[in-house]
Amino acid sequence: MGLYHLIYQSRALQPFDTPALTALLYQARAFNRAHHLSGLLLHTPDDRFFQILEGEEDVVRTLYYDHIMADPRHYRCRLVGAGACAERSFADWNMGFRVASAAELHALLAAATPTGQVPFAPQPRVRPELLKMLLDFVANHELEPISHS
Repeated sequence: MGLYHLIYQSRALQPFDTPALTALLYQARAFNRAHHLSGLLLHTPDDRFFQILEGEEDVVRTLYYDHIMADPRHYRCRLVGAGACAERSFADWNMGFRVASAAELHALLAAATPTGQVPFAPQPRVRPELLKMLLDFVANHELEPISHS
């Protein structure tokens, strides 16, 4: 299997304060480092998550379908896009982290679903425009107090 990326969004069932986010990131970064995964996690003040994961297809799919979707800390887990990729967009991060506004998240979700595409297709592809927006978002936002790696 080859290099694969997957993007999903979800909503937390309970508020994620700084200690809860720190614990989540610590756990995710350790797992990702051990499994050669990279990615980015965005969190909004209204407790929504938007995440991209990159790595070997079987590892990414198992993590998403067997662990992330089953995690009781969130609901409305929805696949935004997935598919093979030529290279990692977030290769330097086991799990980068940024806080995003609801408007920024809305813009990213709009970029994920082009006009005329069925928004809940079984496995939508990751659009290059969305990856560019994510990379621009990271470049234009300060690192959060919870350090990245």
